[in-house]
Amino acid sequence: MWNILYYRTLRNHEQKPWVTFIHGAGGSSAIWYKQIREFKNHFNILLIDLRGHGKSEKGLWKKGDDFTEIAQEVIDVHDHLNISSSHFVGISLGTIVIQSVAKLRPDLLSSMLLGGAITKLNAFTRFLLILGNIGKRILPYMWLYSFFAWIIMPYSNHKEARSMFISQAKKMCQKEFIQWFSLTRFVNPYLMELQKDFQGIPTLFLMGDEDHLFLSAVKEIEALHKEVKASYIKKSGHVCNIDQPEQFNTAAIQFIKEKNSLKLVI
Repeated sequence: MWNILYYRTLRNHEQKPWVTFIHGAGGSSAIWYKQIREFKNHFNILLIDLRGHGKSEKGLWKKGDDFTEIAQEVIDVHDHLNISSSHFVGISLGTIVIQSVAKLRPDLLSSMLLGGAITKLNAFTRFLLILGNIGKRILPYMWLYSFFAWIIMPYSNHKEARSMFISQAKKMCQKEFIQWFSLTRFVNPYLMELQKDFQGIPTLFLMGDEDHLFLSAVKEIEALHKEVKASYIKKSGHVCNIDQPEQFNTAAIQFIKEKNSLKLVI
């Protein structure tokens, strides 16, 4: 048996649609604690810990691994569970993983809900990542991670999300952090390629109106791609599922139900 990521399922009913949650870098499936109670009333839930995160195995990296290998590991979990289609909900870097899954297996995704989506890195973000790549092998990874958490989630109403991600990141190790951080070196061209084609998959961006690093890029995508939708969550930063869970849950559940009803009609 090949290495399979740690996962947890919460089954509602066999006829209910599946919803797969994909966390961001340094997090784990635990970051969805404000979604599970509401979502499990409507859907079957699949929670996954990405490689090196949470309870998934560390040390899976091989030379040349990128988002393609990470996405394939997510696909493998679905194949292992005989889940033929699911609505995918992601946050932050998890949205890149989801779009990478869509590139490999578009038939697996009933819809994409991309929270705090990373679709383009502006000049300031690229500068920060250059500094991070210089310091990643010298500085303790938690110093770097905490620094980036404060940059991305700077306001007082982002404190809970910031603290949650920092506490989850402590479960990683320096080598895993370096591998994940290394993915950012050439990510901008890859992001541009992903945004060219949404594979005909119904897509909703869920963005906090205080997500100062990534919000403007999503607004550009919304203007260019009429087939995608965006919901802007008030008084919320990058990790909008924690900052404003009620707004996030309402928008996400409504979108999934609408798209699932259309699928049934067709």
